[in-house]
Amino acid sequence: MFDKLKRLGTDTAVYGISTVVGRFLTLFLTPLYTNVLPPADLGVVATVYAYIAFLNIVYGYGMEGAYMRYASSLERGDKRETFSAAFVSVACTSLLFSLFIWLRRSPLAAIAGVPMQHTSVVGYAAGILLLDALALIPFAYLRMEGKAKLFAALKLFNIVLTVLLNLTLLVKYSYGVEGIFLSNLVASGATFVLLLPTAARMLTVQWSADLYKALLRFALPSVPSYLASMMIQVIDRPVLEALTSKATVGIYQANYRLGIFMMLIVSTFDFAWRPFFLTNASQPNARQLFARALTYFFLFMTSCFLVVSFFINDVVTIPIYHGKSLIAPEYWSGLSIVPVVLAAYIFLGVSNTMVAGIYIEKQTRKLPMVTFVGAAVNVLANVLLIPPFGIMGAAVATLLSYAVMAVMLYVITQNIYPIAWEWGRMGKITLAASAVFVLHVMVRVESLGWLWNLVLLVLFGVMMKVMHVFDASELASLRRLLRFSSPVQSPSNESL
Repeated sequence: MFDKLKRLGTDTAVYGISTVVGRFLTLFLTPLYTNVLPPADLGVVATVYAYIAFLNIVYGYGMEGAYMRYASSLERGDKRETFSAAFVSVACTSLLFSLFIWLRRSPLAAIAGVPMQHTSVVGYAAGILLLDALALIPFAYLRMEGKAKLFAALKLFNIVLTVLLNLTLLVKYSYGVEGIFLSNLVASGATFVLLLPTAARMLTVQWSADLYKALLRFALPSVPSYLASMMIQVIDRPVLEALTSKATVGIYQANYRLGIFMMLIVSTFDFAWRPFFLTNASQPNARQLFARALTYFFLFMTSCFLVVSFFINDVVTIPIYHGKSLIAPEYWSGLSIVPVVLAAYIFLGVSNTMVAGIYIEKQTRKLPMVTFVGAAVNVLANVLLIPPFGIMGAAVATLLSYAVMAVMLYVITQNIYPIAWEWGRMGKITLAASAVFVLHVMVRVESLGWLWNLVLLVLFGVMMKVMHVFDASELASLRRLLRFSSPVQSPSNESL
């Protein structure tokens, strides 16, 4: 069991490193854009990319998850047939979608509120959507084959190339808004070219109508779920603006983004988790393995929650350049929402882990109900909580929506794929974390400063030991698990 968990941890670390570095490079573009583009042009960029985010879901229509499910079991075809069915399906529909967008780019730009002089970016967006969709299944193949390093390297290549092209086209050649989308288009094209050998090697002329129907039955029910999940992530901003002001939304957005630390942990774990549970579903001890994985993941998320919550105020107020801090002082009033946002992402991480049963049992038609209820709770809670509590109300609304989704997923999955989750141990972890967090909020030891927070983190570890969260043999196995002493295959050995 611990060898499998070690592989899960190693893959998560690889995905995590690439995601963190990629996120850092992407954040570098924000000051670039604000210094070379007027606010109106930056608004065009934000608008078009918001549409791209939603259309990415439509272009993929759940086929990535369907491919991974059937590639793991091979119950209706071999690896090449499964890859080909998913890839050809996405390629054909994406070509049609993008052709329509390109031919109708002028009226679509008008509908989206894109100024006439920037109509060309809608055409660029059509190309970006097509190329990213074409890369979807090859990237899923790399995840299923355990080629985390190659996956991460290609993702980083895409981001680095995007940043370099942005610098060249915006700073040197003053391309403006068009330069941003052209950079993305070229980077997406180059990435797909590097994935072409993978696609060519896996494609086959053999076609199974039965397999394709099974893929669609698995994939299509998840689309409404993905769209509702996207709505949960963005709906609080317009509601907050309608009930307060643009300045309040700005403070909320700046502090909400500090929750990126937990979001990165959840998303990188999910990269490794899906192929992990699909490939291990047939093992005799699979359910015990999955339960143990959630316990360790929950412990890691909880530890990160405490570290970020304890030190975020110190970090954002440190002068980094000519007396300027990471977050300007006028935004500091919103720092109190950061722990709430972090806790919301913990519930999302738990939900993403519990979704294993739905994928294994091919019950994706149950997902839309969960996400639609979560979205409804989010909207209702925002409307009720923002007037009396402001941005804290919006943050709590997000927490409530993810918590409701986690509870619903637990009930649903226990009926179709029961797992004896280790609630006793996770309860002890929660109790220890809650105790030290309350001490952090209620007790201030000014003479110790940030050392007091270190004392609280040590206390968290002591409490778990006193409560016997882990026994001696498990602690020994965990120490071996964390050593990462086994040789790791270099990227050069992982061929495309």
